[in-house]
Amino acid sequence: MDWSTLACGRGGHVRYAPDEPEVRARLSAQAADGEVWQCLRCGAFVPGPPDLHGPAAQAPSVPRGRQIRSRLILKIFAVERFLRALVFGAVSIALWRLLSSQGSIERAFSRDLPAVRDLFAQLGYNIQHSRLVGVLQHALFLNHHTLTLLVIGTAGYAAIELVEAAGLWLARRWGEYFAMIATSLGLPLEIYDLSREVTVTALVLLAVNLALVLYLAITKRLFGIRGGKRAYDERLREDSIMDWAIATAHIQSARTEPPQTQPAQTAG
Repeated sequence: MDWSTLACGRGGHVRYAPDEPEVRARLSAQAADGEVWQCLRCGAFVPGPPDLHGPAAQAPSVPRGRQIRSRLILKIFAVERFLRALVFGAVSIALWRLLSSQGSIERAFSRDLPAVRDLFAQLGYNIQHSRLVGVLQHALFLNHHTLTLLVIGTAGYAAIELVEAAGLWLARRWGEYFAMIATSLGLPLEIYDLSREVTVTALVLLAVNLALVLYLAITKRLFGIRGGKRAYDERLREDSIMDWAIATAHIQSARTEPPQTQPAQTAG
């Protein structure tokens, strides 16, 4: 799949006219029906005037090919992080509301539980050992200090996931570092939970987190991996049509410049 062509088909071409004549000559041509300009994303020559103009060094950074695919993958991870933030935000709000009215809820739960138990018994279902009921009982009868810590913990985790989602969606370098560090710190806890009890949900979450960490480390070359930021920026320059035009213009200029002669020395 040609990601650059697909992106241009959805969002239009990106044509830029550099002020430097040597660079401009490599991005434009004259056709029978007028001038054409090379799209900085898909590389095709497109009829019509350029969209922007200015110094070549100030041309917009246009994602191409692998960069477009990478941004799409990061947005998928960002959506998953945003969903986590919503879930834990809702849990935090529910715990906070429980904290503010714990006494009345405890009394209502203790009063109504026998009637609910008898109703389910008549339907042939014993909720005495139900895991859901156990979780509710445990949550309701936690002390005030523990509930407060849970509210803070879930709210903090929701905030972290929200920051991860924003950084990944915007494809910012700081967001990639933040997501990798935050996710890596949670991996030991997830592995420890799996060692106590293996569930499908825990396995899926661990797989997603491992995939994110490995993807960021390898493709984004974080923390010096595969040459680090310097190698990553070099790869971006290799993919950039504008950088290619600037480089070839400099090479051509160096070839056509007359050799400079050394000034003659005067006899003393």
